[in-house]
Amino acid sequence: MNLSLYIARRYMFSRKSHQVINIISAVAISGVALAAAAMVCVLSVFNGFRAVVAEQFTAMDPEIKVTASLGKVFSTSSPAVVQAMRLPCISAVSLCVEDRAMVQYGGKQVMATIKGVDDNFTKVAAIGNILYGNGEFVLDDGMNSYAVMGGELMQMLNCGILFTSPLEVYAPKRGGKVNMTIPSNNFNKGVLFSSGLVFALNQPEYDANYILTSSKFARKLFRRAANEATSMELLLCEGYDIAKAKELLEDVLGEEFNVQDRYEQQKDVYKVMQIEKLVSYIFLSFILLVACFNIIGSLAMLIIEKRDNMNTLRSMGAENHTIANIFVFEGCMVSFIGAVAGVVIGLLLCLLQQEFGLLSMGARDWAIQDYPVAVEAGDILAVFVTVLLVGFAAVWLPVRLLTKRFV
Repeated sequence: MNLSLYIARRYMFSRKSHQVINIISAVAISGVALAAAAMVCVLSVFNGFRAVVAEQFTAMDPEIKVTASLGKVFSTSSPAVVQAMRLPCISAVSLCVEDRAMVQYGGKQVMATIKGVDDNFTKVAAIGNILYGNGEFVLDDGMNSYAVMGGELMQMLNCGILFTSPLEVYAPKRGGKVNMTIPSNNFNKGVLFSSGLVFALNQPEYDANYILTSSKFARKLFRRAANEATSMELLLCEGYDIAKAKELLEDVLGEEFNVQDRYEQQKDVYKVMQIEKLVSYIFLSFILLVACFNIIGSLAMLIIEKRDNMNTLRSMGAENHTIANIFVFEGCMVSFIGAVAGVVIGLLLCLLQQEFGLLSMGARDWAIQDYPVAVEAGDILAVFVTVLLVGFAAVWLPVRLLTKRFV
């Protein structure tokens, strides 16, 4: 065994002549443990919120979404698309037509995104979990087309769930000359009737912008051919790995298509959450660094107490770095014990929060009552390594200066 490590271990678990050194060492371990536990809990809460957001977006976003790299639409009859739809990992395919249009009701006009979907849309997206009202999710009955709009958009139009007169939808005509004499001739017009349903995703991007209707209506409104679509939304077979399916689709479709999983479809949202998590991690690391200053205090007193022993070691031929390493190892052992204790305490608190909801969000009308928690192995490893590195960085230089001065 390394001499410095052996002596450090003896010093760590031996009783000191001055009781205050034991107290300061215990305080140092407690400070490191609390900082480590706080890091585990905070990072796990961020993971929990990310999981909640992912679950909410699941209702509208498919597992995998395919769009054209250039332009808005692509041909669903192209060999690559046909081959992709026939892959064994694909369970269901929904072809969608989506574009912006102006919606008018009762004199109020709002720009909205019209998303035309086919019958398979209910398979690739859990839309039923966010629908409210007494109607049925029927977007076309052969004679009329129906609208399922976001709750905020419904309020903006002041039309209610069961609007009496149909929504008027206007989309600019593509190509051709602009008729300045009769401006209405520059638009394609369609009408949508009430389905008796609205959706509420608690996300303004959807609730205040989207109207779901049939792909038949959207193709007619935007003058799209029967084999044209703006997106292909896919449901994978149960148990199939999303990353492998995404890679397989990219190989089949090539660079002409973008293949996105749920996280990539909401890239901005998840990027903001990752930045917030990183900033919290950095601030907690600074708090950990402050907690490690207690280790320096206990080591300084230990160096003074063991000064005679160190001089004896020096007389026996021990070099300066050997003596300094004794106390560096001592500081690292304190950090290690604090890291282990902190991770265990943090995991225990996360488990209790998951089971009993110790901390509430404080609002009864929110969708989430308690702080969500999701523990990830990568975060636990990051916290453990961070505590060890910060502890080593905090004691390395002070210990060498202290041993040089007092020994």
